[in-house]
Amino acid sequence: MNSKLTKATTSSVPERISLAEVARATGAALGRFDGAEVARAMSRFEASHVGNEEHPTIADISECLFFSPGDGRIWLQDQRMVLLHTEALGSLRRELIDSLGQEKARGLFTRAGYVSGARDAQLVRKHWPEAEPAAAAMAGTRLHALEGLVKVELVHARYDPETSDYEGEFIWHHSVEDDEHIAAYGIGGSPACWMQVGYATGYVSTLFGRLVVFREVVCRSMGESHCRVIGKSAERWDDVEEDMRYLRARDFVGVSVGAPQAAELPTPPRKSDAMVGASSAFNAACHLLHRVAPTTATVLFTGESGVGKEKFASMLHSISPRHDKPFVAVNCAAIPETLIESELFGVERGAYTGAGAARPGRFERAHGGTLFLDEIGTLSYAAQGKLLRTLQEGEVERVGGTRSIQVDTRVIAATNVDLRQAVREGRFRDDLFFRLNVFPIHLPPLRERRDDVPLLMSHFLQHYSRKHGRQATGFTQAAVKALLNYDYPGNIRELQNLIERAVIVAPEGSLLEVHHLFTSGETLDKNVLSVRPDGHLAGAGSAGALPSQPAPASHTVPDRVGSGSLGQMEESLIRRALEQCGGNLSAAARALGITRPQLAYRARKRGITS
Repeated sequence: MNSKLTKATTSSVPERISLAEVARATGAALGRFDGAEVARAMSRFEASHVGNEEHPTIADISECLFFSPGDGRIWLQDQRMVLLHTEALGSLRRELIDSLGQEKARGLFTRAGYVSGARDAQLVRKHWPEAEPAAAAMAGTRLHALEGLVKVELVHARYDPETSDYEGEFIWHHSVEDDEHIAAYGIGGSPACWMQVGYATGYVSTLFGRLVVFREVVCRSMGESHCRVIGKSAERWDDVEEDMRYLRARDFVGVSVGAPQAAELPTPPRKSDAMVGASSAFNAACHLLHRVAPTTATVLFTGESGVGKEKFASMLHSISPRHDKPFVAVNCAAIPETLIESELFGVERGAYTGAGAARPGRFERAHGGTLFLDEIGTLSYAAQGKLLRTLQEGEVERVGGTRSIQVDTRVIAATNVDLRQAVREGRFRDDLFFRLNVFPIHLPPLRERRDDVPLLMSHFLQHYSRKHGRQATGFTQAAVKALLNYDYPGNIRELQNLIERAVIVAPEGSLLEVHHLFTSGETLDKNVLSVRPDGHLAGAGSAGALPSQPAPASHTVPDRVGSGSLGQMEESLIRRALEQCGGNLSAAARALGITRPQLAYRARKRGITS
C-alpha cells in the first residue's frame, strides 16, 4: 500500500451501481431474497461504496449519527451533539465581536473549532483504526460537511510518514461562518472562517500527532467566490506565531474592563513559559483566570501533581493589576516544619539560636504583589492557625517579635490533596479551608485533556531542541500513537521529561522513536495497535506484526433491517454469489451487477476471501 496521502485536482468517478439491475440479477440467483429485499439490502450499499473508495465513506460516517428525540439527545457515535440555528450562532458571534473585539472573538472561535476537530479525529482513530492516512484525513472533510459547517473540496494533500511532514490545500464552499459574518458586517478585508480553521488544525494535528497549522488565504468574507485554506506542518510556516497566538492562553485571559490598559501590560511570557492547550478543561480554566485576575480574591488551584498549577498561578499574577510587583512562590512541602513559620512570617534578631539578624518573611517580601503557597495541605496545624490570622487581618507577626506588620499580599494556594477530606480527618483546619476556597479552579490531569497532547508535544519538542542545540525533526507514527494513548501519571511534567529525554538521546536530525521516549519503566498500553504498510497490525512500541490477528472488518454501526443487519445481508449476498460462481470474483461481480473492483473492496471489508 502507498502510505503517502495524495490526490490530484481532478479525478474520475466510477459508474454508480444500479439497484434495479442488482435486484434483477440476484433475486433469482441467490434464492433466499426476492428482488425487493435485495434492493433494500443494497440501497445503503449503493450510496456508501463507489468504486474503490477507502472507508470511512460518507455513508460509514453518516451511520454514526443517531437521533434520540425522546430524551433530547443527538449522538455522533459516543459524542453528544446539538442542532443549532445558524442565526443563533451568528448572534453569538456578533455579541462576542462587539463585546470583546474581533481579535479575542477570533481566538475564542478558533479554540472552539480546534476542540471540535480534535474530537472528530479521536472518533476516526477509535472507530476506523485500520484506515489508510488518505481515508482518515478525508474523513475529517466528510465529518465537517455532515455537521453542516462547510463543503470541503480537496485540491491536493501530502503526508510523508518518514518525516511526519504534511501539506494540504482545500477549497471551502457554503461556509456558514461566512454567511453569518457577511450578514452582520458585510464584505471586509480579512478572512472570517475562524472556527473552521481551528477545526482543520485540531483535526489534522490530532490525527497525525504533530502540530499542523491551517491558514485561510482566500475567503468569501473578503469578496471571493469561495474560501481557500492551506495547511502545513508548523515548522514550515515562517511566521507561525501569528497563527498560534489564537491557540494560546494569553489571548483568552487578557485584561478585562477595569484592568490596566494594553500599554501597561507586562511583557508576554517567553515561549518556553507559554501556557499551551486547547481542551475544553484548559479553556475553562483560562476563562476563570480571566474573571478573577482583576480582583484581590484568594484563589485555590486543585489537581494532581504536575498539571501546571504554578504555571497558572504565575499567569494569574502576570495579568493582574499587581503584575509589576513581586511574585513569590513557596513550596510548603519543601520547608521543614520547624522553619515554615519563620519562612512565611519572618524572624526577629535573637528569636532563636543562630538568628543573628532580623529577616522579613515571604508575606513581607510579596507586599503589594502575589504569594503562591504550593502544597498548602502539608502545613502544620500551628502554621495553619497563623496563616488564617494573616489572611483575616492582613498583618503578620515575626517569630520572636512583639508588633504586627501590615501587609498587602494576594494569596494564591495550590494542593494535590483533597482538602475537604483532610478537614473531615482533622488534618486541616476547616476555617482556613473556607478562607482559602474563595475562588477554586480545578486543573484536570492530562489523561482527561488529551486534546492538549499534540500541542504540548510540538511545544516541548521545539523548546528542548533549542535549549540543548539538537535537531530533532518530529515523531514517528509509533511514538505519536504511544504518546497519545499513554496515561501520564506524572501529567504535563512527565510529558515534558519524556520529550526532553528523547531529544537528548535521539540521533541528530532523526525522528523521535518509542524507545527514545519510554526508557525508565513506563507502562504502555499493549492494546494500542497501528497498521504497517504491509497491512499487518503492529503494537505501538513494536515493529513486528501481531500474529494471527486480522484487522477488524468494519467499525460502522449497522442499521437494522428486519431481523438481520444491513451488514449481515450484504455479507450473505456476497458469499452466495461467490459460492455459485466457484470463487470467481469477476463472475460473481457480473451476477451482482457491479464491477470486480467494487466487489473486491466489499468482500475485503467484510473479511470474505475468495
